[in-house]
Amino acid sequence: MSALFRNPVFTRLFLANFASQLGTVVGNMAFAYYLVDHFSTRPALAATAELMYSLPTLAVFWLVGVIADLLDRARIAVYSDWIRAGLTLLLLVALHFGLLTLCFLLLFLRSAVAKFFGPAEMGLLQGSIGQEQYVQAVGLNQMIMGLFMLFGMSLGAFAYRFLGIEGAILIDGISFLLSGLLILSCRFHEDVRMPGGRHALKDIRFPRLIGDFLEGLRYILSHKLLLTLISGFLFFGIVNGVFAVLPIFTMKYKLSPDSYMVHASLITLCLGIGYLAGSLAASPLIRRFTRARVLITGLLLSSLFIVALGSANSIWVYLPLVLLEGFCIAPVNIAIGSWLPELVIPGNMGRVNALIEPIMMLGHSLALGLVALAFPAIVSVTWLHYLLAVCTLLVCVYYAFALPPLVRRLALNEGDTSAAERAS
Repeated sequence: MSALFRNPVFTRLFLANFASQLGTVVGNMAFAYYLVDHFSTRPALAATAELMYSLPTLAVFWLVGVIADLLDRARIAVYSDWIRAGLTLLLLVALHFGLLTLCFLLLFLRSAVAKFFGPAEMGLLQGSIGQEQYVQAVGLNQMIMGLFMLFGMSLGAFAYRFLGIEGAILIDGISFLLSGLLILSCRFHEDVRMPGGRHALKDIRFPRLIGDFLEGLRYILSHKLLLTLISGFLFFGIVNGVFAVLPIFTMKYKLSPDSYMVHASLITLCLGIGYLAGSLAASPLIRRFTRARVLITGLLLSSLFIVALGSANSIWVYLPLVLLEGFCIAPVNIAIGSWLPELVIPGNMGRVNALIEPIMMLGHSLALGLVALAFPAIVSVTWLHYLLAVCTLLVCVYYAFALPPLVRRLALNEGDTSAAERAS
C-alpha cells in the first residue's frame, strides 16, 4: 500500500476522489435536512430531491463512458469538478432567493455532470498504476466509501447545524474546486489521457456517440467473463435499493418504534465499521484465495447473515450481525471492482464503467418500487430480509456455476495452466 502512495499521481487522484465525494455527500445530506426542517408539512420535497440525484444516471449513462473514452480524460474530470462548483454557486443564489424549483433543476444538472467524473477518473487510475496494484487501489477507494457510509449523515447534519445550508453548500463548492486542482496538477501520459487518440469535441457527432455506445455494449457481450460479472449487478442494485430503507423500516416497525431514528443510525454505523474492516481484509484474502472464491464465499456468507438479521428480535443481536454483514460485502465489492480493470482494455474502460451504474440503478428502482407497493400490506420487515437473502443467494449460485469455468478458460487461453488451476 505504501508503494501506491509513493506514486504522486495515485495520491493526487485518491485525494481528488475523496474531495469530490465529500462535496457530494455534505451538500446532499444538508439539503435533505434543510427541506425537512423548513418544509416539514411537505415531505414530497425531500423525495423529489433524492430523485434529482438518481434520475441523471438514466439520462446520461449512454453518453458518459463514450465521452471518457474519446476525449481527454483529465480534462473531463477537471471540468466535471469545476462545472459542479459553478452550479453550486448558482445553487447558493437560488437558495438565497427561495427558488426551490430552480434548486431542484440545479441539483439535477449537478448530479448529471458528476456522472462524467467516475469513468474518467477510473480510466486515469487504470493507466497510472500497475496491474498488480488494482486490488489495493480499489480497496482504498472502497474504504473511502465506507468512511462516508459511516459519517456521511453526521457530516451533513453537523454542517447544516453549525454552518447553515449556505455554509454546507459552500463546502461542496470548495471541495469540487480542490478536486479539480489536484487532477490538474497530475502529469499523465498521452495514451492514458486519450487512449483512443486525439479527438476534438466538434468531431463528435450523435451517430458516432450511439455507435461507440453500441460498440461498448458489443464489447461486453463478446467477453463472457465480463458479461457474467456485470450481469450480477442488477441483483446488487436490488440489494442496495432494499438496504436504502431497511434500517429505518426494521427499527420503526419491528425492533425500536420509539427510538427508531437513533437505532437506525447505529445500524448505518455498524455497517460502515464492518465495511471498513472488510475492506482492509479484502486484499490479503484475494491474494490467498483468488477473486472468484472470495466473491462466491462473500455472497454466501452475506445471504446467511441477512437471514439471521430477519430472524433477530433484539437490537443488540441485530447490530453485531449488521457489522458482520458489512464485513462480508466489502471483499465482494473489491473483488469485482479490482477485476474489471484487468478484463477491460483501456480504450473501453469508460464505456464499460458507464454501463454498470444504470444496470444497478434499474435494480435499485425496481426494489424501491416493489417495497413501496408491497410493504407493509403484503411483505413484513422479516420477509424483506428473507427476500433480500434470496436475491443474494441467487447471485452467489449464478457466480459459483458460471465463474470458475470461465476463469479457467481465460487463463488457458493466455497459456497459464497454473493460473487456471489457482483461479478455480
